Amino acid sequence: MSTKEQQEEIIKDQHTEETTNAEETTAKENKEDVAEEKDELTMAQEALQNEKDKFLRLFAEFENYKKRTSKERIELFKTAGQEVLQAILPVLDDFDRAQKEIQKSEDEALKQGVDLIHNKLKETLKAKGLELITVEAGDVFDADKHEAITQIPAPSEDMKGKIIDVIEKGYKLGEKTIRYPKVVTGN
Repeated sequence: MSTKEQQEEIIKDQHTEETTNAEETTAKENKEDVAEEKDELTMAQEALQNEKDKFLRLFAEFENYKKRTSKERIELFKTAGQEVLQAILPVLDDFDRAQKEIQKSEDEALKQGVDLIHNKLKETLKAKGLELITVEAGDVFDADKHEAITQIPAPSEDMKGKIIDVIEKGYKLGEKTIRYPKVVTGN
């Protein structure tokens, strides 16, 4: 081999080495670029998932809000007239007492007229959702359903813990009690 050939061989080896080094560097850079792209992709996917979660939570919260306000609105409509009906109850009580006194009268036309007005008032209130809570003497006293005004000695042993007299009628508006019946109990 001549020196020229040796020089060419050395140059080829150097060139091959440089090419190999350049290829290795390029491969490393490509791997780093791919790794960076994967990291960026992973981060973007995580950010997207976080935003999806936030959106779903916000959407669920809004749906719950709509259901809650709808339910509250329905309840409001059901009991919208509660204050008015509670204000009318003493008038209805007075009307009941007046009717009892008028029934003692001899005037039949007066009795019929008052009965007609009394029934019309009761039916109108019933149409608005007002219901009478039926309580009678002899019923068992229940503190959740009745309001005890006083206790008196029971007239008989079987009347202990039971209602002796109903002082004031109780009423419900739909399912809600707006006035508990006031009763006298036996002890």
